[in-house]
Amino acid sequence: MSKEVIVYTTNDCIECTMVKKVLMDEGIPFEIRDISMDAAYQTEVEKYGFLGVPVTVLGDKAVKGFTNELKEIIEIAKKS
Repeated sequence: MSKEVIVYTTNDCIECTMVKKVLMDEGIPFEIRDISMDAAYQTEVEKYGFLGVPVTVLGDKAVKGFTNELKEIIEIAKKS
């Protein structure tokens, strides 16, 4: 893959767990950035225009939550 998928998360986030499971099920590698472990990650999330998690990023595209936009990131990642 030419671009890396990043998932901003916390340990106690059910929606975050769902996002990570879908990515794993689709065979898409991703980096986990836990905002509760590093304040810099929260700052990164805010730069994308979000306050909470999960936020999934691929290149310059960032989506919040477990939504249809996540499906778009998955399809782009599969083609990369």
